[in-house]
Amino acid sequence: MNIDQVFEAFNSLRVLVIGDVMLDSYVWGRVERISPEAPVPVVTVQTREYRLGGAGNVLLNVQSLGAEAIICSVIGTDNPGDLLENSLKEKGMNCEGLIRSENRVTTIKERIIAGSQQVVRIDTETDKPISRHETERLVAKAKELIPSCNVIIFEDYDKGVLTAESIAEITAFANLHDVPTVVDPKKRNFLAYHNTTLFKPNLKELREGLKVDFNVDNPVELQATVQQLKETLNIHGALITLSERGVFIDFENEIHQLPAHIRQIADVSGAGDTVISIAACCVALRLPPRTIAAVSNLGGGLVCEMVGVVPIDKNLLKAEAQKLV
Repeated sequence: MNIDQVFEAFNSLRVLVIGDVMLDSYVWGRVERISPEAPVPVVTVQTREYRLGGAGNVLLNVQSLGAEAIICSVIGTDNPGDLLENSLKEKGMNCEGLIRSENRVTTIKERIIAGSQQVVRIDTETDKPISRHETERLVAKAKELIPSCNVIIFEDYDKGVLTAESIAEITAFANLHDVPTVVDPKKRNFLAYHNTTLFKPNLKELREGLKVDFNVDNPVELQATVQQLKETLNIHGALITLSERGVFIDFENEIHQLPAHIRQIADVSGAGDTVISIAACCVALRLPPRTIAAVSNLGGGLVCEMVGVVPIDKNLLKAEAQKLV
């Protein structure tokens, strides 16, 4: 499959994203005085904007690649939950797997910005695991959707939507239906993703998750640590993002380490979401490991040139990918 065919094939994919979806709120204003009540600035609001956060940014990246993005998550029945569901629908996301719970608050991260300076961030959230009943609903919904999907992304932000039980049950069902599972882990469930297809931690997550320290610049030590990860979780493969050192992949009996592309780094936020989205779409197409790593690495670098959390530009990624081959 050449690059043109790969990017065309992205358009036919259905990608199920299971995990913590949240709302990012940005409040822009100006400061002209200090409050008489306390020594804090008074921000006079000029504009307010809501954006999709957490797994929402992965959905946006998947959609930017041309694939259908389907969310499977649990949010509250509160006002932020309404805003979040409306935002998803406005952007054309498939919300068949979105569950609303009266016992849960919707995660919203509010950033108050005066001029170009962030004054404060206010997080309204819970990281308590979802209830047994909610877990059963989530798993049932996932099982309903999996047979028609080409790949699953577990997008874990440690906010409680994913539990060891749901991960195990969904993974077993996906394996039964030959649907690959790609994982973006966080700390709490790091060791729960047994039998998944491709596991994508960053360097810090790898060290903390396995509780090991190693010299990342020593290829032998890096390979041994990734081998330990594969054996511990019985996973098919791992894609490790190494920030300025590029990426390392050990998958389908191939091992590659690719350097980072030299970029004008503006903002690294959201790069991991882009990498997992591209990697998942490439895995769905059963592309060679080196191609998966190369295109994902390229996409992660490209979004770092943008300010803020921005989904990948498919045409730009395609143009850059064509230079690689």
